Amino acid sequence: MICFRKKKKEEEPQEIIPAKDEALLAPVSGKVIPLSEVRDEAFAGGILGQGAAVIPENGEICAPCDGVISVMYPTGHAVGIKSDIGAEILIHVGMDTVTLNGSCFAVKVKAGDYVKAGQLLVRANIEGIKKEGLDITTPVIVANTADYMQIKTVAEESVKSGEVLLNCVSK
Repeated sequence: MICFRKKKKEEEPQEIIPAKDEALLAPVSGKVIPLSEVRDEAFAGGILGQGAAVIPENGEICAPCDGVISVMYPTGHAVGIKSDIGAEILIHVGMDTVTLNGSCFAVKVKAGDYVKAGQLLVRANIEGIKKEGLDITTPVIVANTADYMQIKTVAEESVKSGEVLLNCVSK
């Protein structure tokens, strides 16, 4: 008896779309600091990607670009966005704020929602976070940094929500 094995159907290769230049807006108004000054090794060391951090003046956390919410933590402390152009952005409101279990955060979007630049994503109670003894520094990270030649901080000392914070320069 002769047995024949069917050839496994090979998966179709996915089209690789190269990253394009993109300007990302500040999700919140405040003082701009380099990631290296963030009091968290993962952010300061660039392990999660390149970007900048903002010490917020208020708790209105807005979309830095048009795109889809890829991750919305139920606690409201962090949100991921995949921009229409290709950047994968992580906004992390404060340090160790996951420990608040959602108190101090009012989530306005959910994973899968399409958002426009400037749209409110989360309302954070900045004073409440400070009263809990937590750092309010808010990193804005391009998680797919390797897809770009450079992630450049445009805003220098301070930034208003909706002004350009980062330029992602394609390879």
